[in-house]
Amino acid sequence: MSSEDLKIDPARTALVLIEYQNEFTTEGGKLHGAVKDCIEATGTIENSKKMLEEARKAGVTVVHCPIEFDKGHNEISKTPYGILAGVKEGEAFAKGEWGSVICDDMKPTEDELVVSGKRGLCGFASTNLDFILRQNDVKNILLSGFLTNCCVESTMRSGYELGYNIYTLKDCCAATDKAAQDAVYEYNFGMFSNPITSDVAIKALA
Repeated sequence: MSSEDLKIDPARTALVLIEYQNEFTTEGGKLHGAVKDCIEATGTIENSKKMLEEARKAGVTVVHCPIEFDKGHNEISKTPYGILAGVKEGEAFAKGEWGSVICDDMKPTEDELVVSGKRGLCGFASTNLDFILRQNDVKNILLSGFLTNCCVESTMRSGYELGYNIYTLKDCCAATDKAAQDAVYEYNFGMFSNPITSDVAIKALA
């Protein structure tokens, strides 16, 4: 099916927004410098904001999926490696601090759902995301956020295996490197999702 013919039922669809938190999105965030160039090149925040506005109008279930840690990051191993080592060493996404707050452009409304329990990479592991989606009769997931080749990709793969129809929004994500983002779009995302852009998603929901 071409993007021109794509139809997505808003009543069975959730927009899942991964980690639109100040640490990533906003000047002064501990990880903003690492993703700033990719955000600007992709138009991540502008496209995501428009996608969120249109999803709300269409009646899509909106689900915000932040990550946060208690003071001291004791949830993470004493000898971490990889990306969680950087999170712990930098004391990023600390609960109750400005950096862990969802940014103003993507702020949840009172009736929108916010996932709890995210400590690792996948939006499903350790969280109530699957419960939320099933309770709201969701079959289709529009997926976006940070980081493209980390938490977004992990969530995409798990959602695919759980039987959801995944639509990854390529112009609503960002990574620490644009080339790395382009590589996962080219080689990985099509194996576990339907990669589309936000304008295609908006039209498909109409």
